[in-house]
Amino acid sequence: MSAELSPIDKAKFVAAKRAVDYVEDGMRVGLGTGSTAAWMVRCLGELVREEGMKITGVATSSRTAELARQVGVPVSTLDDVKWLDLTIDGADEYDSRLNLIKGGGGALLMEKIVATASDQMIVIADPTKQVETLGAFPLPVEVIPFGWQTSKALIEEMLGNFDVLGRTTSLRLANDQPFRTDEGNFILDLHLRKIGNPQQLSLALNQIPGVVENGLFLDICDIIVIGNGDGSVEVRDINNGTVEHEQIDIIDTDNLFVDIAD
Repeated sequence: MSAELSPIDKAKFVAAKRAVDYVEDGMRVGLGTGSTAAWMVRCLGELVREEGMKITGVATSSRTAELARQVGVPVSTLDDVKWLDLTIDGADEYDSRLNLIKGGGGALLMEKIVATASDQMIVIADPTKQVETLGAFPLPVEVIPFGWQTSKALIEEMLGNFDVLGRTTSLRLANDQPFRTDEGNFILDLHLRKIGNPQQLSLALNQIPGVVENGLFLDICDIIVIGNGDGSVEVRDINNGTVEHEQIDIIDTDNLFVDIAD
């Protein structure tokens, strides 16, 4: 089955496989959302099924929780476990300081809560997600439905005070209807192209009435595992200042791929 994977899926898989090496028996693990995080959940499921590893997962979305249960990873709530040993998640964009944009999958609120309730956050990604300056990927901002157009107008007005290249905002849609998060909120996508000062922008966005959270994950990620289509990975540890390169064996393992929806 692995021979049929595209280079990008191989990159996601090897990043996920390397990242689960950080998971130890008995840990409480935050489970990210998105296509790359789905590979990580599958890898954890294999550890649970094949090696008998005991872990407790806290999912960042309903679809991640469903996938975790499918592959045999026990799922609990953050309220029940209180604190997590680590979280493994993907990213839509990352820079050299491991600052991130997340929320392309619409789960940024739960993702940020879970990540900040963890001793360590590990991000899994491929090289196409790296940028010199954040902002090429539209920045998601979660807003409550009530008065969302007012929130949108306030955001657009506020952006005039910031070092960005674009100020277009759009309501995210799904089947011609507003996309709704697991919490029932809307998402505004900010097409900024460049974010000159992410810290200031993040603080300003969260001061706007109606804004629940934004997709800037700043000073949260500790380690990033970057996978490549040839099976190699690069592991950057921001705290230790180390960069390691490894080769991951891609073996044929039907249990990892069969009958599981992404």
